[in-house]
Amino acid sequence: MYDRILVPTDGSDVAEAAVDHALDLAEKYDAEVHALYVVDIDSVNFSLGTEQVDRLKQGRFDEMGELKEQADEATGVVADRGDERGVDVVEHVSGGRPHKVIGDYAENHDIDLIVMGSHGRAGVRRALLGSVTERTLRSTHVPILVVDYLDED
Repeated sequence: MYDRILVPTDGSDVAEAAVDHALDLAEKYDAEVHALYVVDIDSVNFSLGTEQVDRLKQGRFDEMGELKEQADEATGVVADRGDERGVDVVEHVSGGRPHKVIGDYAENHDIDLIVMGSHGRAGVRRALLGSVTERTLRSTHVPILVVDYLDED
């Protein structure tokens, strides 16, 4: 049923809530997992100079040490957990509007299922916040499993 499962991650607790679900499904269906880290270029435009933004748009993440380190750590967690379970994991870093990059990646790599974390907000809070997960749900035809993250605080 599933050959390729995409799990977008930014290394947050919310994103990592989805990792175990993705790996469980990959084990069950002998699927490959794709760990995708997306640099939200719109959100970093304000804090970076023009040269750095151009590097991001061109996908030259290796030239930005701290960013590359964050991305490698986030996708590396998925790869390490996959390795422990005998699941093949493909790591990828890209830049752009997260929901668009996730949808495009899914289309371009024949992804069968996207597994994403969500804060579990409802009602007005969810509508006002406009999460990446919500936008991805509205912008792709690939099935999405949403894993609610409940903060223990």
